[in-house]
Amino acid sequence: MSFFEKGAVRIHYEEAGSGFPLLLIAGGGLNSNISGITGDYPPFNAVKEFGNEYRCIAYDLRNAPPGQSTGPLEIERPWDSHTDDQLALMDHLGFEKFMVLGFCIGGPLIWNLIKRVPDRVVAAVLAMPSGSRPEMRDLFYNNNMTGWAPELTKRRPDIAMEQAEKFLTRMYRTDPDFVFTVTRDFVRQCQTPVLILPDDIPAHPYAVAMESAMLAPNAEVSLFPWKEPKERVPLAVRQIRSFLRAHRPVANS
Repeated sequence: MSFFEKGAVRIHYEEAGSGFPLLLIAGGGLNSNISGITGDYPPFNAVKEFGNEYRCIAYDLRNAPPGQSTGPLEIERPWDSHTDDQLALMDHLGFEKFMVLGFCIGGPLIWNLIKRVPDRVVAAVLAMPSGSRPEMRDLFYNNNMTGWAPELTKRRPDIAMEQAEKFLTRMYRTDPDFVFTVTRDFVRQCQTPVLILPDDIPAHPYAVAMESAMLAPNAEVSLFPWKEPKERVPLAVRQIRSFLRAHRPVANS
């Protein structure tokens, strides 16, 4: 168990394996934490699958109630505050370039990472990515107001519900379209190789995942459905492994 501190932010993270760095972002929305990568939440254990080839780095999202990472609630820049933490962690570990695999909220966070540091993200895998449905624009706001916010304020007396509400409004209501963090024009011009594994539940809309895959010039997409039946999961993992190997810098192979 390791902690990294930068100013008022304290990030809990774990490392496993060796090789080229692979940042892992757990699913679970704003409750994203390490157990979502190593535990039973995802369809596969990413550390177990890729730790033999990559230096895997998993972490608790800042202010995720089930996790141990803490810091200010940056109301005016919710997405960027999380991207700041990811980049600070990579800097702390000495990784100039890295690959990233993210579930759920990892989708919007990965697009934001690519927008911020396109020269550092070598390749990205977006598994069951979150996206905004036109008919359910307030889905994430409502879910987090009833789930994440009450738990956070219970654990953090210094954060009021009013602050949490403003944070969520900025995060999910200010530009409640597509993948939240980037525009379609950005994806259309994005040169970073991405592999997208669509899902089809309210929070992970198939249409948005496929639209981003169609727009991104260097995108690949998995078979669908890939989580059911369970026999398909190893096939999806095999595709991720091939994708990562294909884009891993030669000097670190």
